[in-house]
Amino acid sequence: MNKVTNIIDAISIIKDGQTIMVGGFGVPGTPFMLIEALLQQGTRHLTLIKNEANEPHLGVSKLIEAGRVDRLITSHLGLNTTVLELMHNKKIAVEFNPQGILVERIRCGGAGLIGFISDIGIDTVLSQNKQAITLNGQKGVVESALRADVAMIHAAVGDDLGNLVYEKSARNFNPAMATAADIVIAEVESIVNTGSLDPDTIHTPSAFVDRVVEIGKLQDEYGILEHHVFA
Repeated sequence: MNKVTNIIDAISIIKDGQTIMVGGFGVPGTPFMLIEALLQQGTRHLTLIKNEANEPHLGVSKLIEAGRVDRLITSHLGLNTTVLELMHNKKIAVEFNPQGILVERIRCGGAGLIGFISDIGIDTVLSQNKQAITLNGQKGVVESALRADVAMIHAAVGDDLGNLVYEKSARNFNPAMATAADIVIAEVESIVNTGSLDPDTIHTPSAFVDRVVEIGKLQDEYGILEHHVFA
């Protein structure tokens, strides 16, 4: 099944009040084109799951600054003083997770698990409102799995069926998020014909991907991203 579509149709699946995972590790792997389309669509009352909030006036920060996001689940906001101010003024609810905990919660959601036990942050603010448990003599807290209604991810290359290849640090969150959402929308820098990708190079198999949109020319928001061409 050919999953390539235009960006308006791809984003139209996202509705008010949904939970959206957004890939990226800073600039690399962030689906800026999909974010911009979601902003233009006007969708509101979103819960976002992203490693960070990008920088002010960039990426998901645009959605947050426009008042489209009610809640953000993230690992840090150190690069975004604008969102920090919104949080302090109670304009947005923010849930912080250590980065490793965040990605493991997503991985568990993709694996069909309810959650996992961790000893990270015991007896600190990170363990507040979490169930404590002792297993084999070790104390831990229960971390719940994370899933989303939709994941928006970025890949370097995709094929017609939705097989995806990521570059470098774009692999940090995108592959996990592609397994942990009911609908996965992938923007890709280039689309190749089915069968063109070496199976050993594919990071996300097509079974996890629902819609593919080609970026075309990279805009300024993508920074210095330059990739080799897969043949």
